[in-house]
Amino acid sequence: MTETERAVDDAERAREQDTATRRRWPLPPRRLVRDELGVLLVLGLLVLAIGIPYPDFFDTDNLLSTAHNSVYISLMACGMVFALAMREVDLSVGGTYAMVLVVGALLVRDGWAPWAAVPVMLLTGIALGVFNALVTTLLALPSFIVTLGTLMLFRGVGLALADGRQITDLPLDDSFFTFAGGDPGGVPFALWVLLAVVTVLAVALTRTRFGARVRAIGSNPDAAAFSGIPVVRTRVQALALSGLTTACAAVLALAFYGAGDPTLGQGYELQAIAACIIGGTPLAGGRGSVVGAVAGAMILAVVAAGLVFFEVPINWTSFATGGVILVAVAADSALRRTGRRRR
Repeated sequence: MTETERAVDDAERAREQDTATRRRWPLPPRRLVRDELGVLLVLGLLVLAIGIPYPDFFDTDNLLSTAHNSVYISLMACGMVFALAMREVDLSVGGTYAMVLVVGALLVRDGWAPWAAVPVMLLTGIALGVFNALVTTLLALPSFIVTLGTLMLFRGVGLALADGRQITDLPLDDSFFTFAGGDPGGVPFALWVLLAVVTVLAVALTRTRFGARVRAIGSNPDAAAFSGIPVVRTRVQALALSGLTTACAAVLALAFYGAGDPTLGQGYELQAIAACIIGGTPLAGGRGSVVGAVAGAMILAVVAAGLVFFEVPINWTSFATGGVILVAVAADSALRRTGRRRR
């Protein structure tokens, strides 16, 4: 079979698979959680492993605090899933997060109403994502290289705008900080936002034409282009979405911390990628899981909280986190292989 014939065959298979997937909606609950079962099981076992010797870990306030600590990485991971699913990588999310946070803090400090600054922050995140996509496309460079450069570029802009200092003196009595940075209904507002984002993006990835295009491009870029899928436009949309979810994290961080710190977000890009991979989104592309990515981010947060309870020296934190990531990925991979054999 020639390369052209193979591309045609793959393109036809992608179209048939997408049509069949649409006909099966709505999916039964078992089907929706099957792919995420492994990572959810690992998360549950980790919680039990910490909570059994230290019952205080099961305290509601502690669990909510741990979940809240995972929100920023979770939101970045939600957008990162779309990039990874189509064989793109957005390493700039840490710099985007810091720059958008600084932009919002400066606007509020200069007299803008905090709620009015939110759309500007979100649009800034989208613009930075589009910038990544355009540079990647126009220069025909891997997104890995481009976003590695823009990671430092965006963070540098944020540091320059803030003069390397934390931006304070914000109106903390405004409803933006008291409500969006508070706990309405006894649950952190950020968790409500995360729940809404996960719901929307999980449906977008699995049930929309955009999600189907993302997965088709990740499965076989050549076949996707041959079948008429707008690869460039989809790349722009995916990286813009990554910028949007990162900006959403920055908005929530501004509301919670009540200040704009240009040094925040260092290393978040690697944690977001790790969360996606733990959650079942491979670097090879073709598939992804928004729910799994959030579960992966929560695994990282639970590990960090558990190290405190076990009084692990801080010098061993990175070692322990890396070990847990490897174990989580291995366990999830083993469960997936077992499931495929049974089918």
